[in-house]
Amino acid sequence: MSIFIVAEIGINHNGDMSICKELINVAVESGCDAVKFQKRDLDKVYTQKFLDSPRESHWGTTQREQKIGLEFGVNEYKEIEQYCKGKNIEWFASAWDLNSQFFLQQFGCKYNKIASAMIVYEDLLKMVAKEGKHTFISTGMTTYLDIDKAVEIFRQEGCSFELMHAVSTYPMKDRNANLNIINTLRDRYKCDVGYSGHEVGLAISNAAAALGITSLERHITLDRAMYGSDQSASVEPAGFKQLVGAVRKIEKAMGDGVKKAIKEEVPIANNLRQHLDWK
Repeated sequence: MSIFIVAEIGINHNGDMSICKELINVAVESGCDAVKFQKRDLDKVYTQKFLDSPRESHWGTTQREQKIGLEFGVNEYKEIEQYCKGKNIEWFASAWDLNSQFFLQQFGCKYNKIASAMIVYEDLLKMVAKEGKHTFISTGMTTYLDIDKAVEIFRQEGCSFELMHAVSTYPMKDRNANLNIINTLRDRYKCDVGYSGHEVGLAISNAAAALGITSLERHITLDRAMYGSDQSASVEPAGFKQLVGAVRKIEKAMGDGVKKAIKEEVPIANNLRQHLDWK
């Protein structure tokens, strides 16, 4: 089974549909399977005090103005839906509240995503699981108890899912990757396991691919120096194309694990062992 590669656009579009479409184009050209976004009802996710607090941005002087500037509404998502259909790529989004999950239901996306921050939000997990769509569940900032509850909810509803190993620092330090957790999660929960990476560079994601992940998600950006909290943990276009190419090559290289002499080796063996009675 091929690794399902997701280009996480998230809020790296900076509220600009032209940037959003450029990022979708990069994902398509790289050979990704899907692009992903994030959806929030600001008044449900943040406190009034936080939204009224100061934050300078080109949208205004408060946190609310900055958050509104980054948030796409129904018209933008309709445009995203049509654009992705035209490019023959799947899209979906992680909701951060019940209103946002209800909002996303109107688009009939094939997949759902539980963000690491939301894995402890049981009402949201139940709402998503009841939809019955294959769901990617990120496990950053969690304990086994958190994951146990999430897995139980999805199994009770009979909803297809896979866990995604993640470390929720932006960017993640290499020494914190702990990729062996991929095997731990697979053994403990008897399910498919993917990797959602927030590191700088590609090596750790390539290593995750060699550990048998079923999905890989990385943030994508046009330029890591762009405005935004996720840009520094994102991959630029050239790097993303390199990543997808390497993952596809790793998939082929892993093989079936059965040791045998392949047919291309036979004439070489005959030549190099011609002085031996080895057959």
